Amino acid sequence: MATLKDELTQRTEQFDHWATRRRYGPDGPNNRRLWVLACMDERLPVDEALGIRVDTPVGGGDAHCFRNAGGIVTEDAIRSAMLTCNFFGTREIVIVQHTQCGMLSANAKDLEAALRDKGVDPDNLTLDPTLPELKLDKGGFAKWIGMMDDVDVTCMKTVETFRNHPLIPKDVTVSGWVWEVETRRLRAPTQEAEARARTDVTSGQFGVKDKQPGRWS
Repeated sequence: MATLKDELTQRTEQFDHWATRRRYGPDGPNNRRLWVLACMDERLPVDEALGIRVDTPVGGGDAHCFRNAGGIVTEDAIRSAMLTCNFFGTREIVIVQHTQCGMLSANAKDLEAALRDKGVDPDNLTLDPTLPELKLDKGGFAKWIGMMDDVDVTCMKTVETFRNHPLIPKDVTVSGWVWEVETRRLRAPTQEAEARARTDVTSGQFGVKDKQPGRWS
């Protein structure tokens, strides 16, 4: 039978290893060798949705987690996924988006027009002052915003983008999921009307009449 001293010694050693994981590169991965891409929305509880512990240090630390508006592909999401998969031991990517997403609530062209009304010129904009080489072609700003017509379609296309990206190793498992805010359950992305019933998954349900700029085409 282990003594309390033995248990405390083991716990201390485990915490010390957790705290210094990045020193070990691929040999110090997170618990599940997992990278999660999720929407930044506060109504998407990543731990509850996926049944993991992302932010709990002692006995937790299941995944690297990256959150942005919509949980979509962006240049910085690709950068983070590239690092975790190639240098920090990650072998799986999980993308989780959600119903009732704010990225369905307006057309990106209207958002661009609102910025122009505030005196911003999206056609002459440095996205990252520390990396001025990173630029958008003229007319690309509305696409860059990344508003959605349909959460499920966007989720499936996000999965395919990561699966086919040259910076993501081909043996990394990639899957996508949709968290239903209304029912607090997780499901696979689908186009079946019955499976999407009682949830808001399209921009039309938010009163948006025009299709978004063709980022996902």
